[in-house]
Amino acid sequence: MAFGRLERTTGPQPMSDINMTPLVDVMLVLVVILIITAPLLASSIHLDLPKAQGAKPNDAPQSVTVVLDKSGQAFLDDKPASNEQLAERLAQAAKANPDTEIQLRADSGVAYGRVVEVMGAAQKAGLNRIGFVADPAK
Repeated sequence: MAFGRLERTTGPQPMSDINMTPLVDVMLVLVVILIITAPLLASSIHLDLPKAQGAKPNDAPQSVTVVLDKSGQAFLDDKPASNEQLAERLAQAAKANPDTEIQLRADSGVAYGRVVEVMGAAQKAGLNRIGFVADPAK
């Protein structure tokens, strides 16, 4: 019979580290919820604007229609115009209202260079707003 000290094994040490995985999972779920709900919150503002006699929406901007047919002939507001007449009329339109918009209707067979000439004449006259008109595809 031996009298002596019994060896004891130490038990498991307490865990002193924080497990980050659940925290990251919760944060990612919150970010997804925020991303989904943020656009809904921004567009949910309803206003009853006051009524006033002087508050009218602006009139549509003036526009001038320039048409180029297959042969390259220019028409300004359905009237034939040579290059000089076109430049002169566009300058008059620019003098009357610098915000005048040009609606350019060009046949699909017109050379690109002719379209660029008309655009250059419009910009030289001081009209920078040019809209290209096309038919919708079927």
